Amino acid sequence: MPTTVVAGSVKRESAEIIQEIFMNERFRVYTSSDIIGIELGGSIKNVIALAAGVIDGMGFGDNTRAALITRGITEISRLGVKMGGRMETFMGLSGIGDLIVTCTSEHSRNHTAGYLIGKGYTTDAAMKEVNQVVEGVHSARAAMALAQQYQVSMPIVEQINKVLFEDMPVLDAVHGLLVRDKCNEYPGLDWDE
Repeated sequence: MPTTVVAGSVKRESAEIIQEIFMNERFRVYTSSDIIGIELGGSIKNVIALAAGVIDGMGFGDNTRAALITRGITEISRLGVKMGGRMETFMGLSGIGDLIVTCTSEHSRNHTAGYLIGKGYTTDAAMKEVNQVVEGVHSARAAMALAQQYQVSMPIVEQINKVLFEDMPVLDAVHGLLVRDKCNEYPGLDWDE
């Protein structure tokens, strides 16, 4: 099946060697020097995928999932840029691309575990049912710690941590996201007055 990936390295030559070895007519390999962006996109997307699974398990539908994915990439990129990653990376394959597939695929362990939690399973019971490593559970605490360290607002990450580790009911977490203070989607955009 056709697919694409990003080979990241601090050295162009190393990334291009990987590109040369693996690229063929069905497997396209791009290169990037943004290691921070690639690593954060690849790890925090699992946390957002857990949340996407939860909302799917609750039966909220496509618009809710799309909103979660959109706001999820906003949170990931906000933290990533603050840590030295590049916005372009979060709009690419290892950012929004990886996030979309992990939040929507029936093969995603993170989405599946979240789906079970949305159906009423505890975190432990969902992980046992998946019977594979659910990276998002392990990454959730790390993502929250980074958000606090870099003073970056990550409300989805915050709420999924409460669901996973503080036994917050999922409806309370959803409510917590929706009743936050009013704000502009992108505060840096000016109004034409």
